[in-house]
Amino acid sequence: MIARTLVKDLAPLPDGPVTVSGWVETVRDQKKVQFVVLRDESGAVQLVRPRTAADVLAERGETDDVADAISGLAQGSFVTVTGELKHDERVKLGGIEVKLETLVVDGAADPVTPIAADSGIDKRLDWRFLDLRVPRNALIFRVQTTLEHAMRTWWIERDFVELHTPKLMATASESKAELFKLEYFDGAAYLAQSPQLFKQMAQAAGFGKMFEIAPAFRADPSFTSRHATEYTSVDAEISYVDSHEDVMQMQEQLLAFAFGAVVEKHGDEIRELFDVELTVPETPFPRIPLAEAKRIVAERGYEVPRADADMDPEGERRIAEYVAQELGSDFVFLTDYDASIRPFYHMRHDDDPQLTKSYDLIYRGTEITTGAQREHRVDVLEAQIREKGMDPAELGDYLDFFRYGAPAHGGFGMGLARVLMLMLHQPNIREVTYLFRGPTRLTP
Repeated sequence: MIARTLVKDLAPLPDGPVTVSGWVETVRDQKKVQFVVLRDESGAVQLVRPRTAADVLAERGETDDVADAISGLAQGSFVTVTGELKHDERVKLGGIEVKLETLVVDGAADPVTPIAADSGIDKRLDWRFLDLRVPRNALIFRVQTTLEHAMRTWWIERDFVELHTPKLMATASESKAELFKLEYFDGAAYLAQSPQLFKQMAQAAGFGKMFEIAPAFRADPSFTSRHATEYTSVDAEISYVDSHEDVMQMQEQLLAFAFGAVVEKHGDEIRELFDVELTVPETPFPRIPLAEAKRIVAERGYEVPRADADMDPEGERRIAEYVAQELGSDFVFLTDYDASIRPFYHMRHDDDPQLTKSYDLIYRGTEITTGAQREHRVDVLEAQIREKGMDPAELGDYLDFFRYGAPAHGGFGMGLARVLMLMLHQPNIREVTYLFRGPTRLTP
């Protein structure tokens, strides 16, 4: 392991010898002095190297190899340097600099960089490893790490069990239309669209509370700003619920805790690099039945195209605008969806079987979650499967989960990239996905 000091750890050190490594960001090669801005994963520092006059070197019969090496550095080259750390308030970059003594080029970069600051997202994704050297882009994944860690902390402190469900399945978990099918020895398998069936199995197994953060796959040929063919799904399921209200309470408390962790650790950086003032959402989030939400947006000048359909993207934006203006929240639960637009496993209201005990969570105008109380009575499940035009025999293993006693339960699935996209006010989930996968992208 190279004995180096991270840039972020330089400022507290006293003046003296240090070793730093990183990528060359800029070089100013002047007649009497050379400046290099070096950036590692934690920050940037200025290196300075006074030049020895050419006539002095000639008299000595020497060459300044370090100066020559600096002159030949291309942007992006990875170097290790030793030198004297100096604190100087006049240095704009952090009030410190390193007076460079030795330089080793560990990895030289090609002189022409394939992307620039103004390159489009598709070009930048072609060269994603270079794109992620930009501090703003790198911060996204530090925020993601903090967000995930906070959610895990909240769950684990409340005795949730973390599970890793299979991503190879024999049958569809939801819709066959969005399945990726692949050869599996002498038969076929499908990539999991969600861990839905296995989340519910955990409740029948007596786990009580579980969560998972893992990949999910959708064979959806969409090219919108919020769709991907492979994405990270954040899932949780809990037993002993009275209704979907219990699930909503769990999710809003989880998100408030996780946002708090992000604000505490990264709030200043987010403000500086994204010009976003991230705040901790107040709970409880507003709850609006879907039918009422459609009425509200209609009164505000927008009719959802189909009365029997889900809220469309424009409708989501309109209801979010209303909630932000009138209720002061970036979040809103839309509840009580029609059974015709919900999966077979969503429980229905006793007093109105046309409505499900379900919700979507809208954050800043975009859906990030679908949640519900699940149906745990096997006879009702079989009837609802048939009603959806599916064959209960194809879901035999799933139905077996409920033949030997299962508690009332519910849960949600949330798209991690959508949360990050909206949190950081980004235009597209491609910006906040480490390596995006879509209908026309399988590389890098």
